Amino acid sequence: MKVSPSILTCDFAYVAKEFQFVEDTGADMIHVDVMDSVFVPNMSFGPPVLACMRKVTDMFLDVHLMMQYPDRMIPAFIKAGADLLNIHLECSSPIDETLDTIRNAGVKTGLTIKPATPAEAAFPYLDKLDLVLVMTVEPGFGGQKFMADMMPKVAALRAEIDRRGLKTKVEVDGGINAETAPVAAAAGADIAVVGSALFNAADPKALVAAIQKL
Repeated sequence: MKVSPSILTCDFAYVAKEFQFVEDTGADMIHVDVMDSVFVPNMSFGPPVLACMRKVTDMFLDVHLMMQYPDRMIPAFIKAGADLLNIHLECSSPIDETLDTIRNAGVKTGLTIKPATPAEAAFPYLDKLDLVLVMTVEPGFGGQKFMADMMPKVAALRAEIDRRGLKTKVEVDGGINAETAPVAAAAGADIAVVGSALFNAADPKALVAAIQKL
């Protein structure tokens, strides 16, 4: 299992220091939560801040666009240095066209489903995806409790991906820690987004290593 720490939990007054902390844990990539205060009731940052993050790390940037109209900002996020752009199935942008724009620019594609959205809704897009993200909390805020009832969705996506012989990865995001990561891995998740559990861990390196062994 790969670990993608969410920098939503970090202290943005010390971004370079926090990114170095993430690198030192041995994590595989960095999860960047972008929120527009329309699609979700919270706001984070846009392409200029992502560009600054790109300057302080060479790690893979897994950029999660919690936006109502992500298609309007795709070129700017690509220019800012995103390695993967992940849009929500529930957004108001045209899904196929937006995914094509991302892929045609040489950037990896992702699609997220919220807790109320069934796994089957993502099936038509799987062949266009490098990653599909199952939210295990309601998107918008960190530190929420893991929703174990999302695991059948993870299992359904894993089964369909395997049935079709695709290489699409399954990611989980929300309430992931030392206790819940094994549950997600058992259901078929490949990547764990870890936020407050990592930044508040007594031994962050040990937590990352334990999840990576799953």
